[in-house]
Amino acid sequence: MRPSVSLWHDTLPAGDLATRRPPLPGPTEADVAVVGGGFTGLWTAYSLVRRDPGLRVVVLEAEHAGFGASGRNGGWVSGLLPVSLDAVAAASSRAGALAWQRAADATVDEVLRTAAEEGIDADAEKGGYLRLATTEPQAARLRASVAEARGWGRGEEDLRWLSRAEARSLVAADGVLGATCTPHCAVVHPARLVRGLARAVERRGVVVHEGTPVTAIEPHLARTPFGDVRARVVVRALEGYTRTLAGARRALLPVYSLMLATEPLPEEFWAEVGWRQRATLNDGRRLIVYAQRTRDGRIAFGGRGAPYRLGSRLTTASEQARGVHDALRRSLVELFPSLASARITHRWGGPLGVPRDWWPSVRYDPATGLASAGGYSGDGVAMTNLAGRTLADLVTGADTELTRLPFVGHRSPAFEPEPLRWLGVNAGFRLAAAVDRRERRTGRPAVVLDRALTRLTGH
Repeated sequence: MRPSVSLWHDTLPAGDLATRRPPLPGPTEADVAVVGGGFTGLWTAYSLVRRDPGLRVVVLEAEHAGFGASGRNGGWVSGLLPVSLDAVAAASSRAGALAWQRAADATVDEVLRTAAEEGIDADAEKGGYLRLATTEPQAARLRASVAEARGWGRGEEDLRWLSRAEARSLVAADGVLGATCTPHCAVVHPARLVRGLARAVERRGVVVHEGTPVTAIEPHLARTPFGDVRARVVVRALEGYTRTLAGARRALLPVYSLMLATEPLPEEFWAEVGWRQRATLNDGRRLIVYAQRTRDGRIAFGGRGAPYRLGSRLTTASEQARGVHDALRRSLVELFPSLASARITHRWGGPLGVPRDWWPSVRYDPATGLASAGGYSGDGVAMTNLAGRTLADLVTGADTELTRLPFVGHRSPAFEPEPLRWLGVNAGFRLAAAVDRRERRTGRPAVVLDRALTRLTGH
């Protein structure tokens, strides 16, 4: 087992990571400098040169393209918004909230279409998303989410409730009482997708420099150890690594999500549980878990719970929190008891970016040339594409439906200073785990604890 290497990086085609792109050779100029070589930065670069092939676009990446969350995530290409439609409508309008949700749903197909057009073999399959209820309180919450969707005019084609029998006919997980189902989700091998996207932007004339950390972003300027990049537009696309920039430590919280992967599982297991269409899967607990069936017959299973480090510190120790990985394995076996003896081949993790109010945002100031996108809170494999297309419209001056979406220009409040941030975030993790334990033990909603969790996290 290779504990610190993601399944996705470890199963790239032979030699994919063997040769790195050269770092920035020295001071240079460009029309657009993109800071970050993950999904946000690469989708932005791709969308810019699709809109205006004459643009000189440079991508600056500290490690290698797809090093961060883009190469380590759960591989869900979903239409999920991390902020509620009610919150979006309160801040903008009901029409704006629905427009954003429709755009997010459509982006699932846009990602798959673009991957196919560019010849990227990303192990993609659109099998939808099942959210299982494994306790009565979870079932009540999931039924309520369907009723809420109906109140927003979203029909069975967007979200529906499945009975226990219907849910088990799709995935026969243990203890399932029912489930919600939406078609607006696909699975991918995220590292194949992001690495293929890097090659696609290069074919279109974008220059990608790896091994080039950016130490500061200023109007029309990105500073690196190898020299400054002067550009009309500088795009910050660092997500969970935003805190590496001076003065940005409180902008986005780096929350670690951890994953494990089983060995390829035998056909007898799949015959027992079904899961034929590779639907993404989780349940209604408060401390999130998530899963996909990979093309080679594994289960890739992840979740939250790694402790937040004081000062938003990024550390490999958070990627290798054995207690969290062990808890994830127990959760996997709770859902599929026959996996108790299955071998775990990979354990890994990485930081994602969470804003204080859970809103993703896309911003561009023509006066300073400063642009940014991020804050997806774990729902970024598709949202990065939507953000990249939106940024391209903003930068090129296009007035489109995307530039009028509610996440354009949104500014999330800064996180609290330390040690309040450390206390609050880790208290939130503990409360979420306590809610799940209480509900599983009693079969009743943990109303007081749940209310405290919502008040603390705003989510």
